[in-house]
Amino acid sequence: MSTTQQILFHGEAAIELKIPLFPDLPLRQAAQRLDRYHESSIPNPEIGKPLVDTPLLTAPDIRQRIWQELQRAVQDRHHEWRTPVLATVNADGLPQARTVVLRHADARQATLQFFTDKRSPKFAELEAAPSAALVFWSKRLSWQLRIQATATVQRSGPEVDAVWTRVSQSPAAGDYLSAKAPGDVWEEDASDTPSDNTQHFLGIVTLQIQNMDWLELARTGHRRAVFTADQWEWRVP
Repeated sequence: MSTTQQILFHGEAAIELKIPLFPDLPLRQAAQRLDRYHESSIPNPEIGKPLVDTPLLTAPDIRQRIWQELQRAVQDRHHEWRTPVLATVNADGLPQARTVVLRHADARQATLQFFTDKRSPKFAELEAAPSAALVFWSKRLSWQLRIQATATVQRSGPEVDAVWTRVSQSPAAGDYLSAKAPGDVWEEDASDTPSDNTQHFLGIVTLQIQNMDWLELARTGHRRAVFTADQWEWRVP
C-alpha cells in the first residue's frame, strides 16, 4: 500500500515520496532506512523495498518472536535467553542482581517462572518487595530485552510438589537439599550433609510481566520499543 510522506534526507529540502513505507516504524527511522537504500548501488526489483541484513519486523512480528525465543530458552540449555539477569531490591533499599535459569514462559498469561532455594535472599526480597526486573541479551539476534514484572513466590502447595517430583529425579535435586542456605558463611569443618529427599527447599517464583523494553542493534539503524499487552510505543534507541 503506497503512502505519501514528506521526508528530509541529510538536511536537504523535503521531497515527496510515493513508496511503501514501514507502517510500524517511526518516520525518521523509516527515512534513514530508505536513505541507506538509495545510497546503495544494489539494484532492487521492488521499488521502495530496502535491502537490509536483518528482518524488518512489524510490531506484532516482534512481539511474537520475543515469546518464541523465550519459550525456546526454556527448552534449550544453550539458548542465550536461558539465563537472564534478575534484579531486586534488598531490605536496605540497595539493588541486587544475579543470574537465574528460565523454567517457564507463558505468552497467553504473560508470565515467566524460575525456581530457587526458598531460603535464598532473592526469595525473601521478592516476598517483601515484589517488583523485579529481568535483562536478556542475545548476540545472535543483537537483541536486548528488559522486562519489568511483579513477582509471586510459592513456598509450598500442589505446584511446588509437582515441580519437586520432576526435579528430585534429576542431578539438580542436590541444589535444594543442602543443609546450608545460599549465602551462608562456609566453614570447612562444618557438615553440609543433604537432607532427606522429602525435606527440600525448592520454591517457585512467578513473574507477571508489566512491560517489555526491546532493543535491536543493527548496521542499518537501531530500533527500540516499549510495550505492554495492549500498547506499543516506539522509542529512541
